[in-house]
Amino acid sequence: MIRDALKNEFQKIVGKDNVMTEAAELHAYSYDSAVLDQAQPAVVVRPENSESLGKVVKLCNENGLKLTVRGAGTNLSGGTIPHPGGVVCLTTALDKVLEINEEDLYAVVQPGVVTAKFAAQVAAKGLLYPPDPGSQAVSTLGGNVAENAGGLRALKYGVTKDYVMGVDFFDVNGELVASGGKTVKCVTGYNLAGLMIASEGTLGVFEKIILKLVPPPAAYKSMMAVFPDMMDASRAVAAIIANKIVPATLEFMDNFTIRTIENFRKAGLPLDAAAMLLIEVDGHQAQVEDDAAKVEAICKEHKAVSVRVAKDDAERNAVWQARRDALPALARVRPTTVLEDATVPRSKIPAMMEALGRIAKKYDLTIGTFGHAGDGNLHPTILTDKRDQQEWHRVEAAIDAIFEEALALGGTLSGEHGIGLAKAKYMKNEYGVGAINYSRRMKSVLDPNNILNPGKILGPLLA
Repeated sequence: MIRDALKNEFQKIVGKDNVMTEAAELHAYSYDSAVLDQAQPAVVVRPENSESLGKVVKLCNENGLKLTVRGAGTNLSGGTIPHPGGVVCLTTALDKVLEINEEDLYAVVQPGVVTAKFAAQVAAKGLLYPPDPGSQAVSTLGGNVAENAGGLRALKYGVTKDYVMGVDFFDVNGELVASGGKTVKCVTGYNLAGLMIASEGTLGVFEKIILKLVPPPAAYKSMMAVFPDMMDASRAVAAIIANKIVPATLEFMDNFTIRTIENFRKAGLPLDAAAMLLIEVDGHQAQVEDDAAKVEAICKEHKAVSVRVAKDDAERNAVWQARRDALPALARVRPTTVLEDATVPRSKIPAMMEALGRIAKKYDLTIGTFGHAGDGNLHPTILTDKRDQQEWHRVEAAIDAIFEEALALGGTLSGEHGIGLAKAKYMKNEYGVGAINYSRRMKSVLDPNNILNPGKILGPLLA
């Protein structure tokens, strides 16, 4: 319960209509897309301009109120689950594209801009913003930067961090801090923009973001390769990269995922396929033709029974929509869907796929696997029911095993979903105690009252 005096202060800053304190309203902001326990905030505020955003941050710090910034709440690691009794600050009203510069190839946006809407505005100008997370239809650019979101095109074009030129943000005192700039080269001072990327709201509150844009490719070709054996498909992925071909996208789906999507969408996917690769090459027309021919040959060398090339944009779009349907289709199978983010070096994909098969069998679980195989970012998805305590204990043990296997193969805890609450306990396994202690010392100076999204990334010792 928040004191009436503080509630009044928030109302003075953002307006009465932008302050929520009723239980029914607060419930909607007590969880995100991660399968974690809910935590209800005391108040939700929705600033409509930069000035009020800074004042909200300052008021929280002065009163020791734990602050969690939230865009669309699509986070998959608990990063936007609030501190119990804390403050949720919504960025959904800060949704303006302030500038799209066609001469110098950059854009300036507020953090609440929806990713897909921004990409469409950029495309209308004849340019491309490549990061395309699966949640792009609803996720916001502030959240993308806070989590360093990836997407289907990350193999060739990179992830969100590769397009952030600058971030202006409020520190805990409500002071605006500028970083980066609109120039291609900028080495003025510390790389504060880089520090903000993937910080998950623990170091500052974004006010605006400068993003790099690129020219779109002149041509592209999409292909669907069908394999009778899952391991052959995973070896084909490694072989494509080893042959110095970098597709724009190189996606993987196992048989269970294929069948589930087909039941959901009726997209005409081959139900008898043990695995399927969805591949797109792009660039100049001659390069596209050459790369497509090489990719087709490599797939067939690795026992692909068919390689189908999309005839037109409609067929291409249908294929990629089927891939984007993977998560919503799988989520319909059981009451609880645990989407993980195991990422390994690309050459280790076959070994990781073998490990996932062993883990599913050992713990008697249904695991559908899809993901960005071209960059080693797999999404093993456990379908379960959290209400079944015995099964849930097996799920937790399986998650531990997945991360242990990924790290043993030289991989990482997260390719694009972030650490949040869900993976904080594993951080020492990847980086050791030294990195965690260094990060804690830095946060203790920048956020001495520990108000900014406490407990995320670094674990409960800071909460």
